[in-house]
Amino acid sequence: MENKHSVFLSYYHNRDECWRQYFEQLFGNLFINKSVKIGDISKKLNAQSVREYIYNNYIFGVSILVVLVGEKTYCRKHIDWEISGALMQNTGNASGLVGLCLPTHPNYKQGHYNFDIIPPRLVDNIKSGYAQIYDWTEDENTVAKWIEEAAKLRINQRHFINNSRPLIKRNRCK
Repeated sequence: MENKHSVFLSYYHNRDECWRQYFEQLFGNLFINKSVKIGDISKKLNAQSVREYIYNNYIFGVSILVVLVGEKTYCRKHIDWEISGALMQNTGNASGLVGLCLPTHPNYKQGHYNFDIIPPRLVDNIKSGYAQIYDWTEDENTVAKWIEEAAKLRINQRHFINNSRPLIKRNRCK
């Protein structure tokens, strides 16, 4: 990679924290990490304040948003909000978007993805051609290639961004 992209990792904190840590351990040298970690945000904030805080302090200006897609990622409101924030174009600077299907997900290594159990806003952008989804790998060259592809789509395919879906107001499962 020519220069490092800033990357935000979106994931279900209670279930997939170990995968975020592992991703950073394996690939942290490839990017500038802008992700929220457990304990970074006060539990005293209301949902709207959390959304605004994450957008303003973590997502705004990020090159690529990588969604770590675990078994229950699709039903988490914060993941939907993070994807939506990354796709906002009011600054003309939307983030690239990549889904990474974790080994804990039922679609992992199945050769296809059941879009009913993938975050809906990610699915909208996979279908439009703006985002891609891949199965988890530990190959650094492959992940570097995916980040670069997302960066190119961010520049060349921004007209395919689909951020029209209403925000998820409540978690749809636990």
